[in-house]
Parts: sequence; C-alpha cells; structure tokens
Amino acid sequence: MTSAAISSAEPSSNAPAGPDADDLAVADALAHEVSRLLRLVQRTSRYSGPADLDRATFHVLVQLATGVGPQRSGDIAEALCTDPSTVSRRVAALVKQGLIERRADPDDGRASLLAVTDAGHAALEQSRLHKARLVAGALAGWPIEKRRALVALLADFSTDYQQHELSTGPVRRHGGGN
Repeated sequence: MTSAAISSAEPSSNAPAGPDADDLAVADALAHEVSRLLRLVQRTSRYSGPADLDRATFHVLVQLATGVGPQRSGDIAEALCTDPSTVSRRVAALVKQGLIERRADPDDGRASLLAVTDAGHAALEQSRLHKARLVAGALAGWPIEKRRALVALLADFSTDYQQHELSTGPVRRHGGGN
C-alpha cells in the first residue's frame, strides 16, 4: 500500500465505531510491514554487538539500566510485556556474566532486587552504539525530519497499541509459545 493510499484512509471526525474496510486495509499493511521489519532486524542483528548479548537479554539489561533503579524480576517482565519465566532465564544469564547483580529487597527479605553492574553498563553502551550504527546506516539517505517523524509515529503507535492491548486483554498464543 502506498503512502497516498494510506493517507486517504485516515479516519474522519464522523468515523464509524468499528473499523471499516479502509481501516482494515491500513492495519493489514502495517502488520505486514512490522512483521517484515522484525524479520529483517532478527536476521541482521542476531546479537547486540560486541558485548554478545542476544536480543531478549539486551532488553532486560536496558529495562534495568533505564528503569527506576533496582527492580524485581516480575516488574521487569511486566514492563517488557513478556513471560516471567523468560525474564528469569535472562536474569540468570546476566548474573552469570556479571552484568547484573542480585540485592536484598529492603521491603521484603524473601525477594531480591536486580541492579546493573559497571560491566553491565559498559556492555549496554557497546550494544546500543552497535544498534544505533545499524539503524543510522539504514536511514542514512533520509532527511533528519523524516527520521524524527518515524520515531514519533512509532512511539505513538507503540503506546496506542499497548493501551489497546491493556483495554482488551493480551492476545493468547496457541501452542504455549512465549
């Protein structure tokens, strides 16, 4: 679908309550492009760069480093919209690598908080720089205004999608996959 076709499908102020054919066509085209992008990202960045972090582990480290400070594993899972068992496996790997550490939770002696170590901050910085270079290379021919617009639109879409998911409940996968 071209951008002109998508632009003509923008909702009007008297749009019906449910999605119409244009809404569904745009949503289908977006879903296709998002899936395509995710496959490309998976293919081109199996690891997050020199620190050799896989994507899921990288996201756990990012959440801990940019969040509200030390966090419980369950809070990380919720923030990343992922299964707690997946986060637990990633946390174990990060602790083993010395990139995060467990600390006693002052509010609950039975629980532990997770915090990024100095080595974790260094690995995260290496990985972020590697990812930024990959994306900057892909967007090198775009004017800065178009790149900023893409960031703003993706941020809006992610926020709205998450809010919609929260209001309708998470989509359940068949076959027990994460």
